Amino acid sequence: MHTFDLNLDRLSKVEGSASLDVSVKDNKVESVKFKITEYKRFFTQAMKGKPILALPQLLARICGTCSNAHLLCSIEACENALNMPQSEQTRELRNLTMHGLIIRDHALHLYMFSMPDIYGKDAFLDFDENNPEEHQILHDAFEIKAAGNFLATLVAGRSVHAIHPTVGGFLHFPDQAGIGEAIKKLEAVRPAVLRLIEIYKKAPFHFDRKTNFMALVPEKYGYLHGVIIDSKGNKIPEEHFREHLEKVILPYSQASAYKHVGESYMVGALARMNLAKDRLHSKTKETLGEILNIFPSTDIFHNNLAQAIEILHSIDDSVDVLSNKKFEPEPITKPVYKEAIGIGVIEAPRGTLYHKIHVGADGIVKEGEIIVPTGQNQINIEEDISRLVEDLVLKMDKDKIAFEIEKLIRAYDPCMSCASHFLKVNWKKS
Repeated sequence: MHTFDLNLDRLSKVEGSASLDVSVKDNKVESVKFKITEYKRFFTQAMKGKPILALPQLLARICGTCSNAHLLCSIEACENALNMPQSEQTRELRNLTMHGLIIRDHALHLYMFSMPDIYGKDAFLDFDENNPEEHQILHDAFEIKAAGNFLATLVAGRSVHAIHPTVGGFLHFPDQAGIGEAIKKLEAVRPAVLRLIEIYKKAPFHFDRKTNFMALVPEKYGYLHGVIIDSKGNKIPEEHFREHLEKVILPYSQASAYKHVGESYMVGALARMNLAKDRLHSKTKETLGEILNIFPSTDIFHNNLAQAIEILHSIDDSVDVLSNKKFEPEPITKPVYKEAIGIGVIEAPRGTLYHKIHVGADGIVKEGEIIVPTGQNQINIEEDISRLVEDLVLKMDKDKIAFEIEKLIRAYDPCMSCASHFLKVNWKKS
């Protein structure tokens, strides 16, 4: 019989820090505590008393990695509170902003943090430039990420903490020269993305456990509009999303966890692919063919394959839009203040992101709420770890089990900054 405690100390994150404690007694997992400190900087308190028009740029600072997701989600909440419609052009520009984020963010995670596991390396920097295959990987990583950065900068002003999207529209519009250059860069990296998809299709890691998937599903595959759907067929309008979530206070974690209908669930790229693969761009579907038959999947490691596919979709859809749309300057819609509540729901790279604001008639925010993807995935991660450890306790020693836990957590992509070398393992006997 195996009895031990496993402590994975300090998982460094953009949103704060995290650690993991696992207790095993007689081959059975007694407890799993995935400790997250996402809300440590009190952004929900900082919202109070701020002018509504200043809120999106403030909340973009929640995360340097996916700042533009928080920016756009906050803008949506503000516009919904003030009943401000969006022009078709504004919608397209915001979609392009998200595409730039998805390309950059997914590429960074897949190459820098997950791929070393596939090739048996400690870090991305261990890839050998003199090895043809590894040289190609190094080149592809930086080229894809650069293409995403260029797209986001062209459309939104910056790839991080964008300055052009604002409540009521856009402050600047892409020029034709920049659009032409963006198309060239995106088309040039498409073969690299296909190589990336092939790597993750063949990745040797697998972990299946039935769970409920949930995502915002639009008419065409995207990240900003739609109806929230789960794998059981339930449909939830954006404005009612919060009513369907049960907040779970975990005394060992600074972040709130969430359940849906009393159960854990998963958000993120795998959820989106499971629920909406038929809505991918037509060129993406044509190119990938039978690869898409992998989905729907309950294999958590297919989350990374789904991320790679999303990069391809974002490239194909962006090239399509940039090639066929002409962007013209248009005025910012002016707000008319009133006391109201506004809800914003979008798909951030890691899953469904929720912003709620209560604004007064003077345009000053009274209070708000933010629910981030990692908080929603927290209980599901703990349940996966529990099953994984029990599956492996008779097959592997503790160090190998710890590494398998690392890989599992990385598959969820809970945070960009922690995914590579986030664990220092200390073992002690019970």
